[in-house]
Amino acid sequence: MDCKFVNFSNHPTSKWGKKQLEAALQYGELEDFPFPVVPPAMNENDVRRLADKYAEQLLKLYGAKTTVHVMGEMTFTFMVVTRLKELGIRCVASTTERKTTYNEDGTKVSEFSFVKFREY
Repeated sequence: MDCKFVNFSNHPTSKWGKKQLEAALQYGELEDFPFPVVPPAMNENDVRRLADKYAEQLLKLYGAKTTVHVMGEMTFTFMVVTRLKELGIRCVASTTERKTTYNEDGTKVSEFSFVKFREY
């Protein structure tokens, strides 16, 4: 298979459930590409430079026949997706259903169930 599905997030495919793995494999062979730490104090220009750097790395490593699953820090994600799309690379996000439980002590537990990938 020539096509790749690159998981560019903080959630490695080794931790994904069967449904999400099967959906990802429809796009191509799976690869994990670690998502960087994006410091909250970083300014927009530095975030853009970082996003451009990662977009170029993804293109160089995997080529244009790639679908990239991008999930992470929102402004960086937006900038990476924008750049990848300019380069002709398909980008998707994972969609989930959330089940939230509130405990007696006031803590909240959220459980996410994968539904599908949605194109940016």
